[in-house]
Amino acid sequence: MGTYKSVVATIRGGPEALQIVESELRPPHTGEARIRILATAVCQDDVAARIGNRPFLPKVPFVPGYSIVGEVDAIGDGVTQVALGERVAALTQFGGYAETIFWDAERLVQVPTTLDPAEAVVLILNYLVAYQCLHRVAKVKTGDKMLLIGASGGVGTAFLQLGKLAGLTMYGLASATKHALLAEYGVTPIDYRTQDFVQVLRQAEPTGLDFVFNGMGEEQFRRGLAVLRHGGVLVHYGGPQSLARFLLLLVEYGFYNILPNGKTIARYGTHREDNGRINED
Repeated sequence: MGTYKSVVATIRGGPEALQIVESELRPPHTGEARIRILATAVCQDDVAARIGNRPFLPKVPFVPGYSIVGEVDAIGDGVTQVALGERVAALTQFGGYAETIFWDAERLVQVPTTLDPAEAVVLILNYLVAYQCLHRVAKVKTGDKMLLIGASGGVGTAFLQLGKLAGLTMYGLASATKHALLAEYGVTPIDYRTQDFVQVLRQAEPTGLDFVFNGMGEEQFRRGLAVLRHGGVLVHYGGPQSLARFLLLLVEYGFYNILPNGKTIARYGTHREDNGRINED
């Protein structure tokens, strides 16, 4: 049936750990779709998995690649959710650095062919993280006040766009070179290199903020809590760099009467709850 190529992390380490491996192409199993990958995103979690500085990682060898857009080129028995030739997206977590992937058809969503696959693929992880944090975890509403710690980059930009659509009052931490971008989304920028954001926000919002979203690591955890109003919510996304650190954070969060909800982005996932597709608008 032919072969396909994958980029495999054969050991933990830098880019030199990656090797191109050729595998036999097989028919999809029952319930599976075989997808010819058109685009895959590269994210920090791919790098962390390759280096090995996060808990709960797959054993080597493995194929990195958190999200893909591709075309269905074969379907297994019982598959009715997608059709041959259909363009689809998946939140894979692993397996995206390849020419072909085999995936549970129920976990695919349709993608319009009018969208550039390279543009559509960035929606999957970045915008899932931002959307789930805003609307499923925090449950923001129009007029809420929030701080985004780490307001630039892919996920940060997704937060800004979705926050603007939700009618939020937003403050964002970023270097001065990114302030013009933040202003485009109606965000009040704070330069984390030259300003103490706790002091700035205590002056600007003396009663505190409704939400803080922290994507810049655990070192900002306590400082984020300091700018919340009574009853406000801090949402920390990302992950600790080791299992030991993860366990230590559980204890630390307990002192604040906080426990992580334990849900990963895959737990929320690209499921078909709404209309099961990526839309152009």
